Amino acid sequence: MKASLGFIFVTILIDVIGIGIIIPVLPKLIENLSGEGLSEASRIGGWLMFSYAIVQFACAPLLGALSDRFGRRPVILIALFGLGVDYLFHAYAPTLGWLFVGRVLAGMSGASFTVATAYIADISTPEKKAQNFGLVGAAFGLGFIIGPVIGGVAAKWGVQVPFLIAAGLSFMNLLYGFFVLPESLTPENRIKKIEWKKANPIGSIIKFKDFPVVIGFLVPFFLIYIASYSVQSTWTFYTMYRFDWDEAMVGYSLAAVGIVVAIVQGGLVKLVVKKIGEKATIIVGMSLWIIGLFLFSIASNTIMMFAFILPYCLGGVAGPTLQGIISNVVPDNMQGQLQGMLTSVISLTSIVGPPIMTYIFYAFTGDDPILHFPGAPFAVGGVVMIISLVITMNRLGRQGS
Repeated sequence: MKASLGFIFVTILIDVIGIGIIIPVLPKLIENLSGEGLSEASRIGGWLMFSYAIVQFACAPLLGALSDRFGRRPVILIALFGLGVDYLFHAYAPTLGWLFVGRVLAGMSGASFTVATAYIADISTPEKKAQNFGLVGAAFGLGFIIGPVIGGVAAKWGVQVPFLIAAGLSFMNLLYGFFVLPESLTPENRIKKIEWKKANPIGSIIKFKDFPVVIGFLVPFFLIYIASYSVQSTWTFYTMYRFDWDEAMVGYSLAAVGIVVAIVQGGLVKLVVKKIGEKATIIVGMSLWIIGLFLFSIASNTIMMFAFILPYCLGGVAGPTLQGIISNVVPDNMQGQLQGMLTSVISLTSIVGPPIMTYIFYAFTGDDPILHFPGAPFAVGGVVMIISLVITMNRLGRQGS
């Protein structure tokens, strides 16, 4: 099991490095192709994320169901190939329209994380799931240490270079998976046939109506990710606008985020859950997210932004713990469908979150702002996270102590 977990960790890691590479340079690419300034580019960036998310929302349950029927490995490999092609679209896009084509392709391929999390569920015992899901976060953290720094530095040789590096890494990941990654779902644990009517976002949610724990946590799960897009969709635009950061500094800041996330999710989750239990871990983690978001909104200099990364990222103990609670109530032959459904919920937040958060940033920084407050998206995210925490505490209380 440890060997298989290591294989999937490296697969996710290389994937995330590729994503991290392009983050610092995406605003500049949008500015170059659109001819607009940073504030307007943030709005376009939000719609690019929207196009990615709406396709992923539709495709994630299908990929999850396909992996339950045919195994995890082939679905992961096909998705990795599509992601590499997407980076090439970005590198050579002559117009904004081609960027949107690339994002659609990436949305179809990006559901590989659905299958990767199902893979982890396959090889994990119930008591180890929170810890092993934490390794996904650790891979994200380590990838964001390496990727943004590479992207920020590589951008000095041209805006295309980071995308070409990301494409190369994706194709290397494909080869790695082809030759090294074993199958995790044995034939006897696969479903006999795909229920096509349920291999869609709505059908996948309805399928879990008999699992009250799953259904009960969907709303707070949804709100957590809505709040997180206040950071994910505006960080680069906000820091460039507020503190005049360049691509390299954005890369360094994301590397700092990655270091803390890797520590938190690679080892701290296990220790905290063991010390205070799953329910308290979720409550403490979400509280730290709230504190971090409000602190980001009022940061007045670079040092403060780096300092406030710590409480926000420490909140990451909540995510894998909540995911572990949900996963433990679902049988092995439905893990792919569960992760597909959860990815669809996450993708739905990506449809709603980035356009809202980037518009809020634009509304408070544009030519005629409601009020000049660049940190407004973070403040809104903090309020949303408070609502999620209240609902989560109610759901955890219903489960008993």
